[in-house]
Amino acid sequence: MTRETVRTLAALRHTVRSIALGHRLPADERARLVQSLSEVAAPVLGGGRPVTLLSGRGTDEDGERRLTLALRLPQQASGTEPAADPLPHGAQARPDGTVVWNLPLPDGQATSRPAALRAAAVRHDDADVALLEEELRAALARADALADEHRRLKDELAETNSGVLALYVQLEERDEQLRTAHGRTLRALEDALRPRPLHVAGLELAVHYAPASDEAPTGGDLYDWFTLPDGTVHITVVDALGHGIASTRTALTVTHAVRTLALEGHPLESIVARTDSILAPFDQSVMATLQLARLNPADGRLDLANGSHPPALLAHGDGTATYLEVRGRGVGFPLPGSERVLSTTLGPDDVLLLYTDGLTESRRDPCEGEARLKDSLCRHRAEPTERIPGLVAEELVSEVLHQDDTLAIAVRRTGPDPRSPKLPEPPE
Repeated sequence: MTRETVRTLAALRHTVRSIALGHRLPADERARLVQSLSEVAAPVLGGGRPVTLLSGRGTDEDGERRLTLALRLPQQASGTEPAADPLPHGAQARPDGTVVWNLPLPDGQATSRPAALRAAAVRHDDADVALLEEELRAALARADALADEHRRLKDELAETNSGVLALYVQLEERDEQLRTAHGRTLRALEDALRPRPLHVAGLELAVHYAPASDEAPTGGDLYDWFTLPDGTVHITVVDALGHGIASTRTALTVTHAVRTLALEGHPLESIVARTDSILAPFDQSVMATLQLARLNPADGRLDLANGSHPPALLAHGDGTATYLEVRGRGVGFPLPGSERVLSTTLGPDDVLLLYTDGLTESRRDPCEGEARLKDSLCRHRAEPTERIPGLVAEELVSEVLHQDDTLAIAVRRTGPDPRSPKLPEPPE
């Protein structure tokens, strides 16, 4: 290992360049080496103290040839700032204060050098200028190469982003198609599960149903209607707890149990409680509100039983409307059953509205919802029966604060018998 005492920064740079040149280091590596050693030695040389530069080459553990440069600094006087702290890239400090650089050497083939550069190597100024120019050209070439690489990567990134965006759009379109198809399938399934249109002389019936979300078009709001052997019409409206397919299954279970009990001839006032007693042993999670209505088309007699469900609304021909309140507790509730049966009579052209709480609670205030529902039904009572449920629902859910399924059934008596006496309403 050679040793040389250096007293100026210019001499250090010339010496390091000469060593790098003699070992055929590339110009960019030479420039980094000169800059790194200059940063470490500058504070010491600037203070008028010399440094010792040691250089040599050898092989590492893997047999790779390496150039080693060591800069031995004089003992720092007390209070003097340490040289180049932190150390520049590639430098390592030893415990004795020596700073060491280890660089891999290129293979044995000589690096091409201009003849003028070799001839000027004996003169410090000319050699340093020539080497510095070469280093600058190497740095500029490297910067140009990095700029080209950056542009290439930027173009590739833009192309990749464009492809990813196109793929994302395709996936979104595909997802939307799947959601639409899924919704159509579920809606078709639910429509198939609902009862067929009921045509009864003297009555007009119409229904409106809307799910809480188009992505889940099936829910817990369900209805059933059929004609009993004595000619009266039975209507069941169910609102099962929750949303989606699970609540649809619950609602179907309840409506089927009610239909069975009604066709077996059980009294209307007992059906809510009997439905709960039948279903409870099989599924303790079943919970639903329900409204039961029996309507005789011949004389307009209406009987209502209730299990925790919103009251039916009756709009009269004189433009007024009345809520038909019946207390009770639904299936899955404590002490289920209807407390009584309310009996009244539908007059000529009266309209009965059965519904679920999605109509009256769309603004989270049931009292306000019931007032709005009464006003809406009175306004639309004279419309064709098939339009009334949809018009009322559209008006009440125009501003939705609470998203829920909505169901409305309108029943109009069209075959009045003026000689049929009106049954008195029992006291509340």
